[in-house]
Amino acid sequence: MALTDRVKQILSWYGSDNPGVRANLVRMMNHGALAGTGKMVILPVDQGFEHGPARSFQPNPDGYDPDFHVSLAVESGCNAYAAPLGFIEAVADRYAGQIPLILKLNNSDTLAKVDQPCSAVTGSVRDAVRLGCSAIGYTIYPGSGMRNVMYEDLRELIAEAKDHGLPTVLWAYPRGAGLSKDGETGVDVAAYAAQIAAQLGAHVIKIKPPKDHIEQPEAKKVFEKYGIPTKTLEDRVRHCVQSAFNGKRIIIFSGGETKDTASLLEEVRGLAGGGAFGSIMGRNAFQRPKAEAVKLLQDVMEIFRRAG
Repeated sequence: MALTDRVKQILSWYGSDNPGVRANLVRMMNHGALAGTGKMVILPVDQGFEHGPARSFQPNPDGYDPDFHVSLAVESGCNAYAAPLGFIEAVADRYAGQIPLILKLNNSDTLAKVDQPCSAVTGSVRDAVRLGCSAIGYTIYPGSGMRNVMYEDLRELIAEAKDHGLPTVLWAYPRGAGLSKDGETGVDVAAYAAQIAAQLGAHVIKIKPPKDHIEQPEAKKVFEKYGIPTKTLEDRVRHCVQSAFNGKRIIIFSGGETKDTASLLEEVRGLAGGGAFGSIMGRNAFQRPKAEAVKLLQDVMEIFRRAG
């Protein structure tokens, strides 16, 4: 597929990267129902590791099978499928080449209750190359007392991935003892996480939809002084996109906790209206029967397509 003007524009923002990294960005942007639009809808399935199998897959028991998820991503027309090592290894022999694969290189679990979370590195760049992946994925927890360990590990992984022509998709999820529960998704904190992710060299940034809450007193003064709007989701997303190098980094938003279809699509409209590049949606898709999940993902893609 030839490069559209929009894809060319996005690539121009990654001029320091080598041809391999840029080619893999193109592979993701030129795949699936949104090919050529510069928008992305990615199916991520790390929840079995992160939250446990029953919580993740019992609502739709087909989800215990790794094949279900990657086939859902293919049939719905997603730009890519992201998962930890085990799930990717279980399907890569049959699906590499059918859809861009993203190997998530670090993961955590909910069995340990810690104030300062830090995910373990559970895969390698070499694994991603071996399995034919188009990118690596990684999670950081801005706000955690262990953040520096994650940032430093990430820098090494990004450098190694670039040497092998692989871009990085970065989950930036603020959490830690210094943040309130509301603060984890406060608009100031979400925008800060987007800025940190961009500064660390991420090519694609994933954050949660920001809420109308300002966590940091210092930030609140600035928001009030300059009248930064936060009342609507579109306003808050627009600020987060601005914080990712004035929209010159691909920034996509998670689907979050399970919602009914009407609420989910309304949220997606808000994301698209605020200039989001797309969604990375897991539980809200794979916890539904396949036919319903395919339709939902295609409806989400259509919202982003219409947003232009």
